[in-house]
Amino acid sequence: MNKNLKNFTFIALAAIMIASCSKTKETPVNPDPQTQKSDKVIAYIESLGFPASAIVDNGDHYVVEEDIIFSKNMVIPAGQPKTEQFYTGSLVNATNKRNIRVKVDPSMTSMNAEVTSAVNQWNGIAASTVRFSIVTTGTYDILIKDENLGNGVCGQGTFPSGGAAGNLIKINKAYIAANSFAQRQRTITHELGHNISLRHTNWSSIGEGTATPVPGVGGTDAASLMNGGQCNSGATVLSAKDIQATVALYP
Repeated sequence: MNKNLKNFTFIALAAIMIASCSKTKETPVNPDPQTQKSDKVIAYIESLGFPASAIVDNGDHYVVEEDIIFSKNMVIPAGQPKTEQFYTGSLVNATNKRNIRVKVDPSMTSMNAEVTSAVNQWNGIAASTVRFSIVTTGTYDILIKDENLGNGVCGQGTFPSGGAAGNLIKINKAYIAANSFAQRQRTITHELGHNISLRHTNWSSIGEGTATPVPGVGGTDAASLMNGGQCNSGATVLSAKDIQATVALYP
């Protein structure tokens, strides 16, 4: 009887220990806040129509279609993208759009003329309220810097966040150095377009998933400077539809 009692006691203790271990394993662990934020950014990128397969994790940001950057700390726009917001659901707000300050990093000063030409293209859209200015000191909204992005990528830009213009442009200066002046400024002009919310005009043909057209300015446009996948070979001036889209977004 004593032996049986001992066996029963051992079995009971073992069952309690197993139950305790199981309970411990099932207790949820609080998720890392940064991981939660990153997951929300991924969900936002996918909501814009970019397929998950196109999202590349690059440290503190994600890259889509080689030249569009999403910071993992970006402000996620509330609600779903609206038609008039041209794909991204986020525009530069009424105050900031009238003076978007661009600073040229020391690594890019050899292309000051190209930056000036790019800024002048956007400022030349008379019916649009978007205006860029180049600053050398003090506060700025967009930093243009040199970075080695590898072969095939001329530059990268960011979309607007929290009412401000996308705050960064990376230019693969060594890669585009041998290009013509027109093509070098084209790269900068194109990335500035991303900074104010414009997506690639040819999004469908280059496999970017889905996108919402600007009201009244839909369809493809072979002459668009905002066409993607044309590093070193794209249009060097804003097309009529590029201008119409900008005016529609920022009348």
